[in-house]
Amino acid sequence: MMFFEDGQHGWLMAAGILHLLIFMILAILGVAVMAQWVMRGDRSGASQSVQKTPLMILQERYARGEIQRDEYEEKKRDLGA
Repeated sequence: MMFFEDGQHGWLMAAGILHLLIFMILAILGVAVMAQWVMRGDRSGASQSVQKTPLMILQERYARGEIQRDEYEEKKRDLGA
């Protein structure tokens, strides 16, 4: 017990508590990040973007003014909508 007689045990205890607190904070943050990731789900790639139908694309083009009404109606008939 000679090691603890020079007053070092206070610093060692403080260092241990500090390490424990850091570990607990990191563990809680890790659990929070994992929970958010699981709740959000996989939203990468094609699953994130909405699959547009040809009619939706046609409607968007008409709304932007890229095509006129007669062309819109003709293409809409061609699509069978």
